[in-house]
Amino acid sequence: MERYSEYKHSNVSWIGMIPKHWGSKQLRSFLTLFTEKGHGEAQLLSVTREQGVIERDKEDKEENHNYVPEDLSGYKYIEKGDFAINKMKAWQGSYAVSDYCGIVSPAYFTCKLQGVNKKFFSRAIRSKAYVPFFTQYSKGIRVGQWDLNPNALKSIPFFLPPLAEQEKIVSYLESKTSKIDAYVADKEKEIQLFQELKQKTIAEAVTKGLNPNVKMKDCSISWIGMIPEHWEVKKIGSLFTERREKVSDKDYPALSVSKQGITPQLETAVKTDNGDNRKKVCKDDFVVNSRSDRKGSCGVSPYTGSVSLINIVLSPRNNIEVQYFHHLFRSNDYIEEYYRIGRGIVADLWTTRYSEMRNIMVPLPPLDEQRSIVSYIEEKCQKIDTLITELQAEIDYLKEYKQRLIADVVTGQVNVQNEI
Repeated sequence: MERYSEYKHSNVSWIGMIPKHWGSKQLRSFLTLFTEKGHGEAQLLSVTREQGVIERDKEDKEENHNYVPEDLSGYKYIEKGDFAINKMKAWQGSYAVSDYCGIVSPAYFTCKLQGVNKKFFSRAIRSKAYVPFFTQYSKGIRVGQWDLNPNALKSIPFFLPPLAEQEKIVSYLESKTSKIDAYVADKEKEIQLFQELKQKTIAEAVTKGLNPNVKMKDCSISWIGMIPEHWEVKKIGSLFTERREKVSDKDYPALSVSKQGITPQLETAVKTDNGDNRKKVCKDDFVVNSRSDRKGSCGVSPYTGSVSLINIVLSPRNNIEVQYFHHLFRSNDYIEEYYRIGRGIVADLWTTRYSEMRNIMVPLPPLDEQRSIVSYIEEKCQKIDTLITELQAEIDYLKEYKQRLIADVVTGQVNVQNEI
């Protein structure tokens, strides 16, 4: 791509030079803070880093992990074309021009936007060129909850080409990014298909075995149906015992139980002050989060450590291959068994109790066959995972390229006026 003929310094280190004929104004030249309330019946909106302003279901009572009250009359009303800032997440890029009319959290800044092509402003302000400004003017005790200083609108500069250039930049970016987005969407569909193939491969192996010609029988387990004739059917309680030993995370490192399985405690995990009252986990124990089991939050632990008391910890009895049960218990059909025997108000607040779980019937192949199934699954899934990793790397590259392209175009590092 060509560059402009003349440049001047922007006086911003990470932006560098901008076209000589572009102007520079403070954000307050375009943004006017306002507050309008009393529209509790309007569409509930939220502001995210990834998608900007999005519509939300009022029945979803969590917003960025904060409680949403029944009475929304105190929420701020915005119209299409207004600018909303999640002031506690602005340092991440959680701000945007809204494509919707609706209400947002009273903690947000809401602004009228004028004096600039709104689509150009939206592309520019959400680019990697401008996010560092919002980081610079956000401060607080906790990094995850930094507050944006409203004086930022008086201090952050915005680099402005003439209106005709703004319009051409918008047209160019819409054309280019729509093609990138379509290509990324196709690759994400491919990943989804590979993930479904992986789930199907695992489900068939752990319930039907590896020999397609083996004689089958009805196992009387509704979610499985037919299994190899020589397999047994057992209750979970006969294969595992519940481990209920209480320990401290000072002696046994904290572990997280999520869809990724059992891992060292995640940074995003909710921390408690009750570290001396946890459940012990030994290597090869199976652990399931009794409140997120339907989401697949379970697995065999490769670590010795501790988990919160809401988790069910199962210690394997002799003569079973724990990795076989790791795959069985994480398969989609088995996960639905948690829901069938669980209790709760809504699907996402469902609790499974070991007193019911221990009676779930599961297939039991001979030990050598369990091990063969595990080897088969690992070999097949490794190939699928390699393909998924390659596709994800391509997606990540394209997303990074898209962000870099937008930042370069909206700051005039490249001249796209003759590209359309």
